[in-house]
Amino acid sequence: MILNVILPNLIEKVIIESNKLITMITEVINANELHKIDPVFGQVSFDNHEQIVFCNDKDTGLKAIIGIHNTVLGPALGGTRMWKYANEWEALNDVLRLSRGMSYKSAITGLDLGGGKAVIIGDSKVDKTPEMIRKFGEYINSLSGKYITAEDVGTTTQDMDMIREKTKFVAGVSVENGGSGNPSPVTAYGVYMGMKAAAKYQFGTDNLDGKKVLVQGIGHVGETLVDHLIKDGAIVQITDINQGKLEEVSAKYGAKIFTGDIYSADVDIYSPCALGATINDQTVNTIKARVIAGAANNQLEKDTIHGQILKERGILYAPDFLINAGGIINVYAEIVGYDSAEAMRRTENIYNTTLEIFSFAEQNGITTQAAAMSIAQNRIDQRKKENGLK
Repeated sequence: MILNVILPNLIEKVIIESNKLITMITEVINANELHKIDPVFGQVSFDNHEQIVFCNDKDTGLKAIIGIHNTVLGPALGGTRMWKYANEWEALNDVLRLSRGMSYKSAITGLDLGGGKAVIIGDSKVDKTPEMIRKFGEYINSLSGKYITAEDVGTTTQDMDMIREKTKFVAGVSVENGGSGNPSPVTAYGVYMGMKAAAKYQFGTDNLDGKKVLVQGIGHVGETLVDHLIKDGAIVQITDINQGKLEEVSAKYGAKIFTGDIYSADVDIYSPCALGATINDQTVNTIKARVIAGAANNQLEKDTIHGQILKERGILYAPDFLINAGGIINVYAEIVGYDSAEAMRRTENIYNTTLEIFSFAEQNGITTQAAAMSIAQNRIDQRKKENGLK
């Protein structure tokens, strides 16, 4: 009799507490978090990627993700970025977007390479060790050449040399070890040529003398770009989160340190050379520059929406994966065997390709981003047909 009374009461209490727990979970998972419940195949940046590899090593603290987007044109080549992501979802989102961009970058540049990228979760200034980098090299080697790595934000030529100790599937190793060395100067030259092409299309001349240019991010690529611009007579302003670097570059080249709101700055050309997605819902309608041409990957947070807004506002956008392709052209030399002079010649041709993209976009009434992606995708699709793939 006592059990008949206690048991129903106990069950009712469990149900009430369970409902409370469900309510708490629902409140924690708000609308902005729901898309993370399916964090891989349901991820907004997942674009039929061929392979995603999660790498974990307790002893070295390595936590990395390798994204292989497409290998129709050849092995997936792309750098390894080490960054202190807020969470694993951010890291996954980044590697998915970056690897997709590499597919288009190789395709539109005419390279027989696919698109891949890797990210290591951590602060490169604090967490990175030789043991971690070498262990990562072992993971790359396990893919048997489907992915070839190179340097990116947070990694260096020296890191590539250490990875070479564990695998041959790495590019951008030091000249002393038979590689092409740091690709940043070539990347910067390609951005410079793309910017000149954009100036030609928008202003009627590719002479940058007197043009006001704001460079956001003065790492290896950004600093070299500043050098090119100053020599060309541009009025250069610079901004970066590293105050010490700002002062160093300012003193070295005579560039002015910019203070104020970057996006509403009264400049002719805005050049994002740090991390991506700086052109987003908060900034796209405030930009005053008439040309956007920079080295950062994935500058448009939403390709279609933000690309269209820029078009409607009369702002000429030079697709990032097109004009920042100098780096991959440089490291591709290690794979096919051309010299540095040929790498520079191919990089210089970014000028012509950029003009062709602008013309194609205007003729078809589409954004420059859509034009570049369309041409790149067509090359991939054509190769699929030639290979008998669907």
